[in-house]
Amino acid sequence: MEDPKKTDEVEILIVEDNPSDVELTLRALKKHNFVNNVSVVKDGEEALEFIFCTGRYASRDIAAPVKVILLDLGLPKVPGLEVLKQIKADPRTKSIPVVIVTSSLKDVDLRESYKFGANSVIVKPIDFESFVRSIGEAGFYWLLLNQSPR
Repeated sequence: MEDPKKTDEVEILIVEDNPSDVELTLRALKKHNFVNNVSVVKDGEEALEFIFCTGRYASRDIAAPVKVILLDLGLPKVPGLEVLKQIKADPRTKSIPVVIVTSSLKDVDLRESYKFGANSVIVKPIDFESFVRSIGEAGFYWLLLNQSPR
């Protein structure tokens, strides 16, 4: 995993506060060979600093955005929906695909995620193999198939 302070070529940003979910996500990405240029942040405040190149990530170049953000909803400091709103409200970042990865099956969470601009919502499967498959398919689509503006 690259240190985000040393590179602007981050392909995947994982925004997740649960260390077990981070580990599962990294293992799933590794299984599908999507581990190059992955960065992890642990709360909404750090995610916003990373994405908007402020605070501890001021040396990052906002003109070199990540290719996809895997965003948990239940984050400390700044909730995931607020992070999503800020990403999609800013012309510099609104085209970054944001995939909500959540354990919530609440209809309100799904509605709110799409209302504020989520590109996709993945509900975390309980078993590891299903999770690996879901993350692998998401990585394949957003990193290899999807065409984003540069």
